[in-house]
Amino acid sequence: MTIIQAIIIAIIEGITEFLPISSTAHMKFANPLIGVADTSFTDMFEVVIQFAAILSVVVLFYKKFFDFKRTSFYLKLIIATIPALIVGAVFKKYIDTALGNLWFIACVMIGGGILLLFIDKLFKNNNINEDQKISLPKAFVIGCFQCFSIVLPGLSRSASTIIGGMQQKLTRTLAAEFSFCLAVPTMFAASVKSFWDVYKDHPEVLVKDNMTILAVGAVVSFIVALIAVSSFIKYLQKHGFKAFGIYRIILGIVILFLLWKGILPTS
Repeated sequence: MTIIQAIIIAIIEGITEFLPISSTAHMKFANPLIGVADTSFTDMFEVVIQFAAILSVVVLFYKKFFDFKRTSFYLKLIIATIPALIVGAVFKKYIDTALGNLWFIACVMIGGGILLLFIDKLFKNNNINEDQKISLPKAFVIGCFQCFSIVLPGLSRSASTIIGGMQQKLTRTLAAEFSFCLAVPTMFAASVKSFWDVYKDHPEVLVKDNMTILAVGAVVSFIVALIAVSSFIKYLQKHGFKAFGIYRIILGIVILFLLWKGILPTS
């Protein structure tokens, strides 16, 4: 991976991480198109720049993250993270296989897009608009929804947790904000695990040049995500999820066509 390729992937990640369109799917689709090989370093790079993008949430919602008197907020995030940790560990081999199957990811993109077309109509009159009103059981249920994105690459972590939040009567805006906050401990754990796996099994890739590429990608992803988060929240306050659903369906169909024509590798 070159610096230019790293910047391109990081920009894609920063833009798509908080949108319900699956940043993982976009990176998996973009990599072969710009000549990025599927290696252990690439896998680690994708996870780490996701965490870098998510750190933008800590900056934007610093009052929540650094108000140490509100211990219940941290407890809710911990409880909501537990299901993902368990599912990720139990189904690791299946998840790794699914992440390498672009046919599967494209189909999930389309299925998730169809679901987003109806989300606004399915969850009307949601009235929980403050995170203090999110109970521990509700936080756990939202965490369980996050698991769908783990076993179904291409579904989108933000989409699944936002839908989970709305199913628990959170408003669109609060569901999105809680989804973003929940991403911090989830992706921190994923990043540590990914880095450790590479360190243990492929230490040869942790050379200076690769670490420079990783650092550049992380910084770019973080900066782009800062802009994307604010824009997405403002959009949600005025509009719904239909446009994202349409985009997912179109992109999924395009990817299936590219796979069918052999323009994208099938595995």
